[in-house]
Amino acid sequence: MARAPFATEAFARYAARFRGEALDANVLHHAKRAVIDWYASLYPGLDAPSVSALEAVLADDLDRGTARLALGRAATPRAAALIHGTAAHAAEVDDSFRDAMYHPGAATIAAALAAAQSVEASGLDFLRGVVLGYEVSTRIGVTMGRAHYKYWHNTGTMGSFGAAAAAGALLGLDETAFAHALAMAGTFTAGLQQAFRNETMAKPLHAGRAAEAGLLAAQLASRGVRSSLDVLDGDGGLGRAMSTGPDWSQVAATLGQDFHITRLTFKNHIGCGHTFPAIDGALELQRQHGFTHADIERLHVATYKPALDIACHVQPRNAAEARFSLHYVVASALVHGSVRLAAYEPARLDDPATRALMSRIIAVVDPEIDAGFPGRRAARVEVALRDGRRYIHFQPDRKGDPELPLSDAELGDKLRELAGPVIGDAAARVLLDRLWNLDTYKELP
Repeated sequence: MARAPFATEAFARYAARFRGEALDANVLHHAKRAVIDWYASLYPGLDAPSVSALEAVLADDLDRGTARLALGRAATPRAAALIHGTAAHAAEVDDSFRDAMYHPGAATIAAALAAAQSVEASGLDFLRGVVLGYEVSTRIGVTMGRAHYKYWHNTGTMGSFGAAAAAGALLGLDETAFAHALAMAGTFTAGLQQAFRNETMAKPLHAGRAAEAGLLAAQLASRGVRSSLDVLDGDGGLGRAMSTGPDWSQVAATLGQDFHITRLTFKNHIGCGHTFPAIDGALELQRQHGFTHADIERLHVATYKPALDIACHVQPRNAAEARFSLHYVVASALVHGSVRLAAYEPARLDDPATRALMSRIIAVVDPEIDAGFPGRRAARVEVALRDGRRYIHFQPDRKGDPELPLSDAELGDKLRELAGPVIGDAAARVLLDRLWNLDTYKELP
């Protein structure tokens, strides 16, 4: 009796079918939204210290090659994927797919762009590669589950598969080679959460390395290199080594029916997304009841465990730690009205009003809220005011989640806000128009 296909083979079979299918208009629209959000995330990350260091280290791979960096510099495809993947995750404003506990865009789109430029692909083919990368990698992330997320940084681990699938599609891999590209991505994948518990500079490199690893896997597979196809579901495979032996039997069951790319979260604040329900809940209480930060006697936040494990810096010492401080971002939102790039400027970091309010915030894990993770990202915020009033608000979702999505206009505003300071507002508007029309370009603009 014939054996059941390995997970890599099931994905490869779908990829072969997907190549010949028309792309649904709604899926195409959401793919464009993902790419727009990726560019919005990319530009503010270009001057991150890790990105600057990469460009210095990779000098031999720059000013030559078939790919282009965002500001026009030539690069080899692997260098472009590594730099762009890192930059797109550096500012902590990139997309996520909740159920996979994963930021898919940073690595997937970086690899897709590098591969597309290297083969002079059309805009539509680029978008198709992006879709495939999202659909494959998010399903692996969902299957690996919360046990994987306990120690591993899914943006690094799952990102390798998104990058391999997207690049594999653009390089025209056949079914066999595509399966082996995923298998090789499985042997390359890495990224530990401990790497950013105390120092966060290495964190965006996980996304960059995932983009590079996935692209390299696809390139090698195109040259006939093979790997163990049971790297996900074998006795010594990813599922057992990096999770608790998950069930892979249904990993590809809904491919082509339920497109995960249509259910992304796009960040409405800048920083760790686990803090966002607390930010949204606190701001909603302030909006409803009209109090100021100075009126607050005590603020109590109940949320899920990873929010406190990851956004763990109670007294952040710098901008990097502040992005992972629930206390800081909630206080900053209540003092200044929002958490945008300005929240991490030196004057804001040391703002006396923000620091004073931080000391009056208590954050705890709520078992019921924690049980809903990762499918729901919620928080319950209770404020006690100095005049004796008390208010409670339960925030079941974050602004930007599929239940409370950013509109197309809001997404465009995000791109202009974050790209404008780097390339100018006029250029940002031109870029936005081109991205909404990517499917009409014979070559990437």
